[in-house]
Amino acid sequence: MEHRQLGASGLKLPVLGLGTGTFGGSGPLFGAWGNTDVAEARRLIDICLEAGVTLFDSADVYSDGASEQVLGQAIRGRRDRVILSTKMGLPMGPGANDAGVGRDRLIRGVDAALRRLGTDRIDILQLHAHDAATPVDEVVATLDDLIRAGKLRHAGVSNYPGWALMKALAAADRTGRSRFVAHQVYYSLIGRDYEWELMKLGQDQKVGALVWSPLGWGRLTGRIGRNRPIPAGSRLHDTAAFAPPVDEALLYRVTDVLDEIAAETGRTVPQIAINWLLGRPTVTSVIIGARNEAQLRDNLGATGWQLTQDQIARLDAASVRDAPYPHFPYRRQEAFARLDPPAV
Repeated sequence: MEHRQLGASGLKLPVLGLGTGTFGGSGPLFGAWGNTDVAEARRLIDICLEAGVTLFDSADVYSDGASEQVLGQAIRGRRDRVILSTKMGLPMGPGANDAGVGRDRLIRGVDAALRRLGTDRIDILQLHAHDAATPVDEVVATLDDLIRAGKLRHAGVSNYPGWALMKALAAADRTGRSRFVAHQVYYSLIGRDYEWELMKLGQDQKVGALVWSPLGWGRLTGRIGRNRPIPAGSRLHDTAAFAPPVDEALLYRVTDVLDEIAAETGRTVPQIAINWLLGRPTVTSVIIGARNEAQLRDNLGATGWQLTQDQIARLDAASVRDAPYPHFPYRRQEAFARLDPPAV
């Protein structure tokens, strides 16, 4: 399994990680994803470790903490073999301080996550969403204190707007605090918005991308295509309100090309979609999900081979969209392209 350095940190991550949103699944969203128990989770982790996948990603909000609990029990006795990533900041209760990333919330949240995970440290803590109400200096100071206390190894963010991430990085530099080294982002062949600004920021500031939902919320599994509507048992029926939007014409352009390349290579559609992501700038690791062993083994097959340049070009062409202002219309003009070349 290939490993890549995470941003400006010294931490090396496998190019694939396992998301644990299915662990202990309950509620309208996570229950639809799956309800993996401890025994099943232990088996999935066994398969990952055999393949060299050591990164496991969770969040306190996943099934109200049950995901972290199941993950913690499943890695018991082998903590030093794994890299634990989790997220916090979304609401965990009705109280005024049960959401966001203020100092009290972060300190209480980290201690609670450590208890659920059954460990003394979190390798990567990511702020799950931007909290506009909390001063950025308070956030970076609190995270730096938690790192100095040994409870965290590294800090990152998830789903942040570019201006907020840059403001936090500047605050850390100004005060001599630890910088964010990771940004967990939505990125897929049918959702390339990350490229418009956040990719450039990550490249310039050495913030590595951890990609969530690489299969476009289950749309790039190979079961959906131009003449293949959403299957009756698809989780999309239950979770459509949470799913990133996608234009139907774009979806079918991409699935047409994925089907063609699958026929050419003998690879599955998910393997091709994930492999394309692994070739993109700033991507450190792609977080895959699996409700069962078969799905996991298929996703693990996305590594160890490469798409041809022709296949990449076809996928690029099928999935490209015009960027919003101020990126469009300037990127279409050669003169502006010389000033703002694409990330490589």
